[in-house]
Amino acid sequence: MSNGRQESYSAQRDLHTRGKVLMRRILLGSLFVSSCGLVALSGSPLLAQAGMPSQGQQQPQQQQQRPGGINPGGENPNGPDTAAAHVDDKKFVKDAAEGGMMEVELGKMAASKGASDGVKQFGQKMVDDHSKANDQLKEVASKEGMEIPSAIGSKKQAHIDKLSKLDGEAFDKAYVKDMVKDHETDVHEFQVEAQNGTNPNVKQFAASTLPTLQEHLNMIKDLSKKEKGK
Repeated sequence: MSNGRQESYSAQRDLHTRGKVLMRRILLGSLFVSSCGLVALSGSPLLAQAGMPSQGQQQPQQQQQRPGGINPGGENPNGPDTAAAHVDDKKFVKDAAEGGMMEVELGKMAASKGASDGVKQFGQKMVDDHSKANDQLKEVASKEGMEIPSAIGSKKQAHIDKLSKLDGEAFDKAYVKDMVKDHETDVHEFQVEAQNGTNPNVKQFAASTLPTLQEHLNMIKDLSKKEKGK
């Protein structure tokens, strides 16, 4: 092969190689430009207007709340919810009258057979305070034409009979435990009636009696601590 042909062939091969390199550079440059364009678009207002989250952003989590400030877990952060409770004034009067009579009977029992002075004194206070409240409730019921039971129901009477069979410290322990539970229930029911009752006189009775019941609850809780500390 002559020198002229060799030089021509070498020149063509160099040109072909340079062409390949140039095409690779152009292709890589195009890919780089496309990538940069996508990155730029990810934070653009166009995607935001389309409702698509931009890069690095997280969708805000909205906490669900129920009406009245009650969270999904069912707990009210403002305390016990009595505002939405349904109230039956006649049922409240009936339950309060029967419960009051039971408190008097158990109080008499505690005053006579209680082992500790604290139980005896608390029992006598129940007799005095609940007898007075029972008389006030009778007046309200009579004025409003509401019927109240004249005797304690069989369920509550059975509970009285059960306690009457206990003596000494066993009686004190059972009586104090029952009084804590009963007065927690009473305070709640009277709060509901005082806030949501529909009959003005019954509502007023509940509101005026509530402080006495709250005092009883505080007293019996203190007595319960003393009994447990023995």
